[in-house]
Amino acid sequence: MASSTNTMASGTETEGPLQAAAVKCSPGLSQWLARHRTSIALSSYQAGQLFLVGRFADGTISLYRRDFGRAMGLWSEPGRLFLGSSLKIWRFENVLGPDERANHQFDALYVPRTAHVTGEVDIHEMVVEADGRLVFAATRYSCLATLSATHSLKPVWKPSFVSQLTGDDRCHLNGVGLENGFVSYVTACGRGDAAEGWRAGRRGGGVLIRLEDGSIIAEGFSMPHSPRVHDGALYLLDSGRGYLVRVDPATGRREDVAFCPGFLRGLAIHDGYALATLSLPRNIVFEGLPLQEELEARNETPRCGLAIIHLATGRIEEWIWFDTHIREMFDVAVIPGIACPMAAPQQGAELANLITFENGQACPDRLGRR
Repeated sequence: MASSTNTMASGTETEGPLQAAAVKCSPGLSQWLARHRTSIALSSYQAGQLFLVGRFADGTISLYRRDFGRAMGLWSEPGRLFLGSSLKIWRFENVLGPDERANHQFDALYVPRTAHVTGEVDIHEMVVEADGRLVFAATRYSCLATLSATHSLKPVWKPSFVSQLTGDDRCHLNGVGLENGFVSYVTACGRGDAAEGWRAGRRGGGVLIRLEDGSIIAEGFSMPHSPRVHDGALYLLDSGRGYLVRVDPATGRREDVAFCPGFLRGLAIHDGYALATLSLPRNIVFEGLPLQEELEARNETPRCGLAIIHLATGRIEEWIWFDTHIREMFDVAVIPGIACPMAAPQQGAELANLITFENGQACPDRLGRR
């Protein structure tokens, strides 16, 4: 691939660059991305899209989107992205070298290379452990799972209060958190062991579970999400209240860090900041949740988008708000070292004609064997 090339078209009506009128960004977002040398990936299962947020050379914000039905859990590692969707887990690879550019301006081009078919297991969050094993929340089946070469999934853990792996979403197991490179914490919206039993505890039945011994180390949350360990502290989203919360895993003691005006799902922590996605209510208001009461008390309007929160102060310093048909977000991942990413589509002529060589254009005239 040449150092600067127009390998991809700008996209269709629903893909490619998103028009500026459809989204509002905080005035300091571009400087924040530059200062922290990162870009951001977002997913929306309601819109069925993957978004890549970056910064052009002139400082303007780039927001690139691709269609992936029911886009949910995200994981980023150097040169690679994973995305959970309605029936598949996608693996994307960045095909650009350090000095290469796509369309003269994008310094990463993520191309879908594998699509592992899981079926409708309702994948929520996912992580890659230090040994390379991908682990995801198979929420419909109330368990953590990994990939299987022959089957839809390989279950690796379930809460002790779930008696069997049936596809009826008993506890709404959703969040997966690493510590020292391995899955250590999960969140669930309840301790149900019947079909959708978690719904009875939407207001305060949520739990934080430690995998090492299966113990519930904190409870009383409203639809919790996204446990994350950072600098020795454990954070999660108390989504039904609208708060980013810090939890002491030894005692279960928790403290509110920041309020966000929307239903929280998806959390990434980078360089002293928490990045959390927000969603609008599905039915005008957040019925039956403390979040609605908090919004009314603060006289705030719910938002859909991304909040970037300074952990030291609890203040939302930067943000992205969507003013389009996009009403619900799911996950967020930071992409350090990349300024302006884009992605190839999952099918069609653009993907069919995007051919890259691992060793450049060089091809030996003899078959080398080891």
